[in-house]
Order: sequence, then C-alpha cells, then structure tokens
Amino acid sequence: MLSIEQFAGFLLAAVLLTAAPGPDNMMVLSIGMSKGRRQGIVFGLGCALGCLSHTVLAVAGVSALIATSAEAFTALRICGGLYLLWLGVSALRNAGPAGVAAVQGGTQTLGRLFLKGVFANAINPKVVLFFLSFLPQFVVPEQGSPGLQMALLGVAFTVQAAVLFGLLGYFSGTVGQWLKRRPGVGTLLDRVAGAVFIALGLRLLVNR
Repeated sequence: MLSIEQFAGFLLAAVLLTAAPGPDNMMVLSIGMSKGRRQGIVFGLGCALGCLSHTVLAVAGVSALIATSAEAFTALRICGGLYLLWLGVSALRNAGPAGVAAVQGGTQTLGRLFLKGVFANAINPKVVLFFLSFLPQFVVPEQGSPGLQMALLGVAFTVQAAVLFGLLGYFSGTVGQWLKRRPGVGTLLDRVAGAVFIALGLRLLVNR
C-alpha cells in the first residue's frame, strides 16, 4: 500500500506536470473552445484513460527487469534519469506563452472524440517513456510489492488527469481567454514543470 507522505508527494508532482502546457491539455482546451464544453470534457477523459495502458506497460516492464536482471534495471534507471533531465531542460528552454491551436475537422460524435483521446495518448511512445521513468520514482521497496505500488500510482495519475482535463474542458472558453490575457502563465508553468523533471531525473540517477 501507499503511505500518506508517498501519495501526497506523487500527487503534487503529477498535478504540476499535468497542468503544465502540453499536447494533451492544449488539445483539450482547443476542442472545448471550438466544439463545445461537452466535447472538450469527453476528449479529456479519453486522454486520461489512455494513461492506464502506460501504467500496465510500466508495471510489467519494470517488474520483469527487477525479477530477471539487476544490471538491466540499473540501465533503465540511468536512461530514465537522463530522459527526465532532457525533458526538464527542454521545458526550460522552450518555456513560452501557452498557445491554443485551432482544431480542424467536421462534427464528431462524443464516442469518437473519447476514443480519439484514448488512442492519442495510448500510442504516444513519449508517454510510455515518461511513465517508465516517473512511476518508479515514488515506489518504496521497503513497503513491498513494487508492482502493486506502481499500479496504484498509475491509477492515481489517471484519476487526477481525468479531473484536471475534465475541468479544463468544462471551463475551456474561460481558461482560453484568461491565458490569452496572461501569456506569462504558460511560461511559469513550463518552468515549474522543467524544474520538477530535472529534480526527478537527478533523484533517479543518484538514488539506488
């Protein structure tokens, strides 16, 4: 099971990273503004649900490495740390106003938009790498069953993403106009996310 401190630290990092401007939340915002709040909410819930596929892959992959090869797990830890550092540096270098791209295409059913959100997230290889690097950061081996801990953390990440994306879709018009009037907010969120990525990457590289 997860301790309160463990879960609170994970939830804080997850919310900060989910709220930072990125392809998923910007698409949710775009669809909500152009097609309506229901469409934005449904697409956002699809994106969040796609995280479960990455959780399964992360749990299976990391658990298999722990069971079969300490050297392979060490290599994964180092690669994951370097990847998080790269994400952090990229976020700091590219920090800028949050932009909302126009969404093209005709009317789509809510079911189609939901599936589009699921697949857009599930087939993204960058998200797979992110989950492989991010979830193990908050596993405490002394509490037993690393696989179960990662599964619970992955479900928690999915739930908080569903809440944030749902709220973003619902308030898409208001949020979009607010961001346009305050371009510095996107820059600030990018810098916060970059700092979190770098801190997690360093932690993964240093800790054994």
